[in-house]
This record gives sequence, C-alpha cells and structure tokens, in this order.
Amino acid sequence: MRLFHFSDDPAIARFEPRPARVPSVRPAGLEWLNGPLVWAIDDAHQMLYLFPRDCPRILAWATPGSTAADRARWLGPGEPCAVAFVEAAWIGRLRSAAIHRYELPSETFRSLEDAGMWVSEAPVVPLGCVALAGLDGELARCGVDLCVVDSLVPLASLWESSLHVSGIRLRNSATWALASRRGPR
Repeated sequence: MRLFHFSDDPAIARFEPRPARVPSVRPAGLEWLNGPLVWAIDDAHQMLYLFPRDCPRILAWATPGSTAADRARWLGPGEPCAVAFVEAAWIGRLRSAAIHRYELPSETFRSLEDAGMWVSEAPVVPLGCVALAGLDGELARCGVDLCVVDSLVPLASLWESSLHVSGIRLRNSATWALASRRGPR
C-alpha cells in the first residue's frame, strides 16, 4: 500500500503531528481526530488532493450501491473513476499550480476506513517527494473527469445521491454559503 501527503511546501524533512486547523464535529469517541495527527491518503484516493491547497472542490464516484440513474446524471458518459467539480474562478490556478506529493511509510498509520484516509500519531519521515504540475493532466491520468462550473451550489444535492461524495475546502468557495442548508460546509 502506498500513502501520500500533498503540500505546496517542497522541503518537508519530517511531518510532525498537528491538530486540525479547522476542527470538525466528531462522533463520541472520535474527538481525537481533531488532535495532533499526520494525515495521509492512499494511492486510490490521491485524486482528492491533486488541487491547489485551498481550491474548493467536490468529487463524486460510483460505489457498488450507486444507481444507474445517479451514474448517468452526475458522472456522465463513459466510466470515469470520478468527476471533480471546480468553480471556474479556480481553473487557472488549477492549471498553473505546482504541488508536491510526498510518499510516506505506512508503518505508523492506521486507516480511518473513509475514502482512503489514514492517520499517524507519530512523526513521519517521508520516503521521497515528487513535484506535480499541470494538475488537470494529473487528474486525467487518474481517470477523473474535470467539470468546470460557475458555482458549486447546485451540486449540494449530490449528497442525496447514491454516489460517494467528498467536498473539500468548500469554505473557500465564493458561493458555497448559499448551499449551507443543502449540504456539508
């Protein structure tokens, strides 16, 4: 299994556990997830982080329980691994940004059993780092269709579909606050 951490910093020699920048409301017994941790993503889900750090985005993909209607409506023709929805205001930054993908040893990590996320409570020394540019091309190599939209707000109903949906950095969207009653922030 390969684990990665994405950063705009090209010179991280050691990842130190740190608390969440924006703590989330956690179910009882999982409050520790807001505490000091090193976060990683597995290879199959690295598509979630092939974006400039603060870019608001929604990614959706089919699961075994996804309906044909939801696949057709949200994923479109073909068999994309996933669809990434990004606001038009961010597409220039997506295409021109460079990020750094650090590969991490898996020994101290444990799976959260949620969209490829892993955490370590111990410091982690990366195995290596690769600079990535042309992030739209990286998404395409992962089988992700990029869909540029004027606003993410109409996508709030995706959370009512049978697809797996991940919204990341939505607080940075110019319009997402309008959808606060229709989906997660």
